[in-house]
Amino acid sequence: MTHATHEVFNQPLPLADVNLFDINQPLQDAVRFNAPGLDTGALRELGRLAGSAEMQNHARLANVHTPELRSFDPYGHRIDEVEFHPSYHALMGAATAAGLHGTPWSGAGSNPHVLRAVSFMLFTELEPSILCPISMTYAVTPALQENAAVYADWGPRLTSRAYDPALKVYKDKPGVTMGMGMTEKQGGSDVRANTSQAVPDGRDAWGERYRITGHKWFFSAPMCDAFLVLAQAADGLTCFFLPRVLPDGSRNGLRIQRLKDKLGNKANASSEVEFQDALAWRVGDEGRGVPQILEMGTRTRLDCSLGTSALMRQALAIAIHHTRQRKAFGKFLIEQPLMKNVLADLALESEAATALALRLARAFERHDDAHERLIARVLTPVAKFWICKRGSHFSEEAMECMGGNGYVEEDGHGIQARIYREMPVNSIWEGAGNIMAIDLLRALRKGDVAGALQAELAPARGAHAALDRMIDALPTRIDALANETEARRLAQDVALALQGALLAQTAPAAVTDAFCASRLGGDWGQAFGTLSASADMDAIVKRAMP
Repeated sequence: MTHATHEVFNQPLPLADVNLFDINQPLQDAVRFNAPGLDTGALRELGRLAGSAEMQNHARLANVHTPELRSFDPYGHRIDEVEFHPSYHALMGAATAAGLHGTPWSGAGSNPHVLRAVSFMLFTELEPSILCPISMTYAVTPALQENAAVYADWGPRLTSRAYDPALKVYKDKPGVTMGMGMTEKQGGSDVRANTSQAVPDGRDAWGERYRITGHKWFFSAPMCDAFLVLAQAADGLTCFFLPRVLPDGSRNGLRIQRLKDKLGNKANASSEVEFQDALAWRVGDEGRGVPQILEMGTRTRLDCSLGTSALMRQALAIAIHHTRQRKAFGKFLIEQPLMKNVLADLALESEAATALALRLARAFERHDDAHERLIARVLTPVAKFWICKRGSHFSEEAMECMGGNGYVEEDGHGIQARIYREMPVNSIWEGAGNIMAIDLLRALRKGDVAGALQAELAPARGAHAALDRMIDALPTRIDALANETEARRLAQDVALALQGALLAQTAPAAVTDAFCASRLGGDWGQAFGTLSASADMDAIVKRAMP
């Protein structure tokens, strides 16, 4: 009698062909809180698309078949083009069709920034790395308006939902994308150390024209149609608009030196470039480059918070989906007490990240409101610091829920491993942890930030004793903070207080109580899965269930 030697059983099915919006109750509640009455029809459609097996396969292929630099054509002409797998373009087309780039600036619809933020999160669960040019297009649009002539020509194409990857003159394209070029070898986050030089070269229909010579050490998405870059002009560091293809159809003097070999973010092309007498047009006044880049950075930092929150949700959903199908020691993994503690703890972290990120997105809806401006100013560094800092630890724990199956990538099918490699980029990009903590100190000097925080936290008073203690302590800590070395701790505690307050207003008592007891009350260990036995873990996991 023969026996099968390779019968497969007790192996979970993948989480595919699901609606990522419909299966995410915490996200739905956060949407209702931040944008009451928002029509979620488009979100449900995007959730269906992003959760489909077809689009998941595009995400896999775009990461397996990574971008390749083509410096020359077969006849020796310098072309400086990056070649992508067709799945990359399928994903870019879907992201632009969903309005994840410039559409909030079109002025159409209610709560456009919250709608765009939720859409960005849903798409991140599908594939985060292609969203780099999408995020930059969103961030640079307001700054570009400081050159009215350029914006008149480019603005309608930046808000278009059409995607055209061809490298050709802007007027022949239905839609365009834009990137940013800031950091250089010698400076990194200290952009004031930039050495690229901009020399005046006359004036034309787009305003003051310059020739730029220099380099950028990190130049992400080099196949964008144009970039906002920093270079030194006569009166200091200045912002310039630099297109890849000039209005006459010729290629600009932008030379791609090489593509970065990164830990994650594989589907996106990040590069090193040199400018050789590249034509660029001034955006704003000379010497105002730093304030302009800070404004752009504010929006990309929002996307870092949104992106990490979405990756947390994806990692959690996959972990829960796996543990409710796989058995060990006579029970499904999700029924094992310790696994249930881990999943519940991860669920708290995920929901708190979502709540904070979407509250930040709401602050960008009303810049005419003084309170919202202050909240946006302080929440941006706080959310980016804390949410992104938690991402890698979170992802490692979610991957461990699946054991070796989570660690193996297997030709791009191992999504947990891909998430883990992706997590650090949002913490590092657009200002790492120390930069965010220092930026928080800078924000605290702008207006009555302590008062704005107290007003923001006030609706949650009485929800939990530990939260009340944190709320009461923050004003004194903010007033007394004089030592930069404690800025990270303050950023952490402001984030935790705000997360607790938001959960008190949007989540069931089981979630709020467990979050506040663990994160604010100290009834917690040094790793995920150390919640008190008094926490209602069944209720917490059920709420997070995909």
